[in-house]
Amino acid sequence: MATDAPPPPRTSTDAATPAGPTTEEFVEVQQSAEFGELRRTYRSFAFPLTIAFIAWYLLYVLLSNYAGGFMGTKVFGNVNMAMVLGLAQFATTFLIAWLYSRHAANRLDPQAEAIKRHMESRSTTRTEADA
Repeated sequence: MATDAPPPPRTSTDAATPAGPTTEEFVEVQQSAEFGELRRTYRSFAFPLTIAFIAWYLLYVLLSNYAGGFMGTKVFGNVNMAMVLGLAQFATTFLIAWLYSRHAANRLDPQAEAIKRHMESRSTTRTEADA
């Protein structure tokens, strides 16, 4: 899909709505300290958890392939270690999703909202100056 297409022409009904931020304003925000902090906050949470989950998943796969005796160990009834660890994969997936949701609501969303408000106020100021 081409991104070089010009924006659609403004109609008379569009005149009442303020123009969005310019490309230069987006680039400026992207290079700002606030946006850098937002990225750092996201990465400091997402990357370690992603690496930990991949390591946990690979451990499960390796144990399934090379530690058949251990994985076949009965825990209770017909439930063995493979079943327990397999179900734990699902549990950790939901746990990580819940933790990320909390992290985003408490840390990422307020930072992103502040950046959004800043951009919108600049856009409104620019639109009023153009009028």
